[in-house]
This record gives sequence, structure tokens and C-alpha cells, in this order.
Amino acid sequence: MNAGVGTSPPSSSPNQTTAGILLAGGRSSRMGGGDKPLLDLGGVPILARVIASLRPQCDALLINANGDPARFAAYGLPIVADNVPDYAGPLAGILAGLDFIAAYLPEARFAVSVAGDTPFLPSDLVARLHLAREQEDTELACARSSGRAHPVVALWPIAIREDLRKALVGEDIRKVTRFLERHSLTYADWPVEPFDPFLNINEPADIKAAEEISRTAHTSR
Repeated sequence: MNAGVGTSPPSSSPNQTTAGILLAGGRSSRMGGGDKPLLDLGGVPILARVIASLRPQCDALLINANGDPARFAAYGLPIVADNVPDYAGPLAGILAGLDFIAAYLPEARFAVSVAGDTPFLPSDLVARLHLAREQEDTELACARSSGRAHPVVALWPIAIREDLRKALVGEDIRKVTRFLERHSLTYADWPVEPFDPFLNINEPADIKAAEEISRTAHTSR
């Protein structure tokens, strides 16, 4: 694990300093194993696309991944493993990220979590999650497209980490939605035309859909 947080040019006011947590710790069972974020899409690894989208939006980035961190070393970002055993799912990755940010970027008040296999994230993701949270005066904000919530794509206050630890370790809560529903929550909405910006790669058909989106976007430039 690299020390320090992979910093970017400041993208927010001091009271909104926000780090990005790229979740790459899944088992990819429906894709036959391996690291989905490292799959090639239009000649570019999906994770590189995620980083390129989030880097201008966040003050720092880190990758949550388990196993050998060397496979992500080329990205030059801190690799943070779960600090809860037994592959406890996305909440474990979010908790590990929040703990790391609290230790190495203490000025950060927020973190945005995203799945590492979502290649088309919006360029206004972080700004709109912050705006939704401020307008509704909630603790958390989550992305939604065409009425479908994406719980892993969310804005988290760093201060929520102890409650998350209690829920995950003490109460064995594994589902992100279950934890979110315990707190005040609002949504930021996006359309799904011409494509869903939160498409993630769960099965082989998804990579085919993503390749078509990538081709269409390239030819329309």
C-alpha cells in the first residue's frame, strides 16, 4: 500500500475537500474472475477511464483492491485493501477508503465512492452530489438514473466511518442500501439517454454494450 493519497489539483472549496474511492475489490464471478476494472474498452482499461473522469472532480484519489497491489501499480495511486476480513463487499471497501483518507488527508470532509468498472461516469458527478446533499440538508447523496439508484456511487461524510464500522463489523450489515437507509439520504438524477452514465460491467453482455457506446461516442466527435 502506498503512503499518502494520490492528489489532484484542488477541485472544491476547503469545506468540501473531497477524495475519490475507486472500488476495485469485487470478485467478478459473473465475468469468470479477474479484475473487471482492468478490462480493455476501446483500447483503454476501464479503470483508466474512471480515473480520467474523477481526477478533475476530486482533490485526491485512491483504489480499494484486495490481493496483490502490484497489478494496479501503473496508476500511481494508493492501493488500500479492506480492513474487514472475508470480502465483506463494497461497504468494506468504502470503510477502508474512509479510514485511509482520515489518516492521510485529514482536511477532507467527504469522499465519493464509485465502482471501478463504470467507464462513463458523468463529468459533473461530484458537484451534483454535493449540490443535492446541500439542497436537501442530508448526510448522504446517491446517484440515480431514470429512477434507478446506484448505491455504490455516493457521497459520504468522512465522519460517518465509525457508524459504518459498527454496522459492518458489529451488526454484519453488508448491503449498501441497508446502511444508506439508516441515514438521511437524497439523490442526484441523470438521464439514461443516449446511454446510462452508470453502466457497469457485470457480465459479458455489458462489455459489448459499453464497446458500442464507446464506438458511437468516438464516431460522433
